[in-house]
Amino acid sequence: MENVINEYKKDTESVYHTWFINNDDRLKAFRTIRKGLIKVISDIEEGTFGNDFKGSSLETVVTAISEQKQVFEGAAHAFFWKPKLRIPDIYENEVNQRAFGRFLKACLEATNENKIIAEIHKLNSLNVKGLGPAVANILYFLHPTIFPPFNTAIVKGFNTLFSKKIKLGSWPAYLDMREEIMNQNNKFKHQLSKDLGAIAGLLFEIGSNRLVIEENAVRVLQEENEKRKKAKLKRNKEVTKDAMEEHAHTEMQYYLAKLGQALGYKVWIARNDHKRVWNDEKLGEYSLKSLKLHNLPENVFDTVSLIDVLWLDQENNIISGFEVEKSTSIYSGILRLNDLSLSIPHNCQFYLVAPNKREKEMKAQLLRPSFRTLDSLAISYILFEDLRNDCDAMCKFGNDFSVLTKICKVV
Repeated sequence: MENVINEYKKDTESVYHTWFINNDDRLKAFRTIRKGLIKVISDIEEGTFGNDFKGSSLETVVTAISEQKQVFEGAAHAFFWKPKLRIPDIYENEVNQRAFGRFLKACLEATNENKIIAEIHKLNSLNVKGLGPAVANILYFLHPTIFPPFNTAIVKGFNTLFSKKIKLGSWPAYLDMREEIMNQNNKFKHQLSKDLGAIAGLLFEIGSNRLVIEENAVRVLQEENEKRKKAKLKRNKEVTKDAMEEHAHTEMQYYLAKLGQALGYKVWIARNDHKRVWNDEKLGEYSLKSLKLHNLPENVFDTVSLIDVLWLDQENNIISGFEVEKSTSIYSGILRLNDLSLSIPHNCQFYLVAPNKREKEMKAQLLRPSFRTLDSLAISYILFEDLRNDCDAMCKFGNDFSVLTKICKVV
């Protein structure tokens, strides 16, 4: 087992590196998903949830999970409404829907694993068609140290590594798998993490046949060699794509920081981005060394300090906030800006900055009823190409933040 873990951690393209360790979006997702679940529960309790996955508040939550790349790719499929099978039966059956809402609320508020396990048994006893342990992917983002994620590849990897025959679609089987995962994770906690995402990623890699071990070697050699090559090539392309997106993200932060300073503002770059480099310059050289905002709760301050770019006046009042989006959820960026808007006593302007190809998605998100009714939140959007092309001109001719009206768009 130690050798398997070492191979897993040594592979720089494994999900241990690309998703678990070197991925700020993973950490941001926990707050986004928790906040989104509150909305799901509220919609169910108020009878406004709807009768389809598409367009529901649950779609927003599960989409945020699916965007966590390889391990959670396809996580939404289990929640799609399948009219021929009439599953999962939480869209047409109001009793089941309310039971699901109570389950989510209990798990959200629970402080120990026994309470959640009791809720799982209660939900399982209702025999809601199509509502199986895929829900564990939601539980993971609520309680990452006691509930591992769940999908086909993870189960396949678990069965291969531990010579088990756990089946998909069964809550009791999931709980058995969870117990073994926690036992193994405790044995090798010095190599892995309290967060069960690390060991789940290991099982995912084995189940995906990217990590070859003795137990699956023959099968991989005989049947999966070509598939593994394709998977590796696909992963390489994904890693390359991610690197290009990070490159563009840094570029946009650079332009915003440069423009903010040219207009006479202090600039704050997200605390985890100070070491990023563009044009041989570290973004931190354009940023305040520390962010000093008064009267913010600690959890809100932590979120605000991760906003990609802030412009502040000489009294440290925030003038403008910018979230630069790439392949991550635009919804989560809006939530971070909303947290900030609710926490400062004065009005300021907020901007989403995104690739041109995501303009339609931005418009759709900003037109969601839940955002249209937020009086505290005034969001415009700026496209990468416009900022890239017009930054120098705005630096030269602009006097204050109003120069952004030349390139920003309002929905």
